[in-house]
Order: sequence, then C-alpha cells, then structure tokens
Amino acid sequence: MAEMSVQIVAPSGVIYDHRASMVSARAIDGDISILPNHTPIILPLTIHAVRIKRISIDAEDWVAVNGGVLEVRNNVCSIVADSAERARDIDIERAFEEKHRAEESMKRLSGIKANLEYKRASISLHKALNRINVSKNKRV
Repeated sequence: MAEMSVQIVAPSGVIYDHRASMVSARAIDGDISILPNHTPIILPLTIHAVRIKRISIDAEDWVAVNGGVLEVRNNVCSIVADSAERARDIDIERAFEEKHRAEESMKRLSGIKANLEYKRASISLHKALNRINVSKNKRV
C-alpha cells in the first residue's frame, strides 16, 4: 500500500506525526484530499477539521486546525497551522464555554457587523464549533 508522511506543526510544537494513506482538509478554495504520490502543492487552509487515514491502524485521526498552510512534496504532507488540536486532546467543556462567549459577544454586537470586535467573535465561534465537531471523533 502506498503511503506518505503527515506532520502537523503549530506554534506550540508538533501536534501530529504519522504515516498515512490519505489526508483531507479544507483549503480557502474548497475541500481537498491528498493521496500518496500527489503532485507538489501549497495551499492556505481555513478553520476546519483535518482527517487522516493512518497506515499503522485501520482508523482515522482528526485534528482541529485553525488556519495555516498545507504543503505536499515527495510523499510528505506538512501542515503549518496557526493552532491545532487533536480530537483526543480537546477539552469539550472549554470549547462549549468559548462557543457560548462568542455567541454572547455576537449577540451584543449584532447591530454593527462591520465592527472588528464582531468579526473576532465570529472567528472565535467558528474555532469553537470546529473543536466541538472534531472532538466527536475521539478514539478510545
């Protein structure tokens, strides 16, 4: 079976480093799936889940990525993320608290959607929802 190396790095350090048969992510222009022997490519990523089919186990790993850049070259898929968190490491209670705070801020600022504070709250909400959705894919 063909395989590639997948590494996800954030300012906090290496988040993920395994061999895989597929990586799915959301780029600015839409969803992309990377398979072994993919042509070299560099793409900006959005706030979304990255799904990785591992070689060593018959399962998928999920990582919440909050923007960044994906690069593929010579069967190495590298993601340099603004921030990232594996599904198993997500504190779901904290994610729901962040979601609630962001929704409250957006509600308070709803009349002024061009406001920078409203945009920040919207991004925070998107990040919290991404973490909540990714956390549902934890492996025991």
